[in-house]
Formats: sequence, structure tokens, C-alpha cells
Amino acid sequence: MRGLARGVRGGVAFLTRLPVDHHEGDWAAFLARPVVFPLVGFGVGVLAALPFLAAGSLPAATVALGYLLAVYLLTGVHHLDGVADLGDAAAVHGDPARRRAAMTDTTTGVGALLAVSLVVAGVALGGLALAGAPLQIAIAVVVAAEVGAKLAMALLACLETATHDGMGARVLEAADPKAALTPLAVALPAAALAWPHPAAAVALGGALCGACLPWAWARRNLEGVSGDVFGAVNEVGRVAGLHAGVIAWTLW
Repeated sequence: MRGLARGVRGGVAFLTRLPVDHHEGDWAAFLARPVVFPLVGFGVGVLAALPFLAAGSLPAATVALGYLLAVYLLTGVHHLDGVADLGDAAAVHGDPARRRAAMTDTTTGVGALLAVSLVVAGVALGGLALAGAPLQIAIAVVVAAEVGAKLAMALLACLETATHDGMGARVLEAADPKAALTPLAVALPAAALAWPHPAAAVALGGALCGACLPWAWARRNLEGVSGDVFGAVNEVGRVAGLHAGVIAWTLW
């Protein structure tokens, strides 16, 4: 348990902007325990969902803005940087080497602007739709989408290796593929948060499926993954989970 507590401190420091005391061994404990990803996802999801408590008292657009601000105040924008870099890479015509070179270019291109805009708009619009949902559904979808996105990061850490050195490479190369089952088991309860309504389960599955898009694109077009892909998996997974949950709530 002591090692897990250290891992959670390290995970909170890496995945959020929340102030935590750093202790020797926290980072190593986090790298060795992919289960920390969904655990942090539960915490981030609950905190990010707090603006929905004001739904019904404030305009839906204001609640959605509060959710958007909460997400990025809690998690920071360093994962969005991965979205931007993949957007620039996607805008490049050529072989994987040229695409990888575009990701390291410090110039922000139109591909980066479009990719980040779509992700931010996706989070905001998902929040706007959930502002009109019952409170249990809204909170359940937000938490399940966050847990699903973090679960995708855990699976990526367990199953892939990085194409080049960097912060992301340390995460991607530290975990063992056999460790993938534990994050899955920890994340599954998020699927029941809206029970008997399936919205949370759909949000969790949608986040995983959505996260596979940048993952699969990177394997095909970059011939591997990197820390930027790691960040994009989180951001795209969250958006996909939110909208999958909204669709489930609307159609059920």
C-alpha cells in the first residue's frame, strides 16, 4: 500500500496540476504501477464534474464553460500539446520521418490549431449537452469518460514502446504488458456509475475506442508512438467518451 500511495502521488503530479508534495521514489512508483492512471481518472472526473451541481441554477452555457475550465485547470495543457503536434504531423504529406520532424518543429501550424480547437470545442459541447441531463447522468458520464481516457493511457504505457527519448518514453517503456489487467479491473466500476442507465458504460467504452484513433494513426503514419501520442490519447479519449455518453443518454 505504501508503494501504491507513492505511485498515486507521482501520478497526480504527472497527470494533473494539483499541488502535491514530492517524495523520493514517487515517480518510480508511478511508472511501475499503471493502475494509478484510472485511479487518478476517478479523482479528476469527480472534481471536473463539480460545475454540474449548478445545472438548473445557472445557464447551461455557463455550466459548460465551468466544466471546460475545470478540466484544464485540473489537468493543465501539456496533453493538449500532444494533440497540437499530432495535428501538425497529420497536415504533412510524406513519409513517417517527415511527419515526426513536423512534431518537433517549434512553429505552430494550421494542423495544430485545428486539432486543438476541435478537442477544446468537443469538451465544451459535451459539457453543454450534459448540462441539460440529470445530475447523476452528467457526473457519471464525466467521470467515466475521464477514467476511460486514463485507462487508455495505462494500456498504451503497458503495450507500447516509444519511438524516441523523452518524458513520454519513460512512461511508455516502464510498464510490463502483464500489468494491463489491473487498470482494466480498477476502471470497470466506472461503467456502473449511472446504473441502470448505460450512459456511463458507453462513455467508458467510447473513451477507449476514441483513444484508439490517435494510437492507431500514430502506429501507421509515424511508425510508433511517443509522448505526444500519449497526450493525444488522453484528450481524444475524453472527448469521445463524453459524446458517446451524451448519445447514450439522449437515445435511451
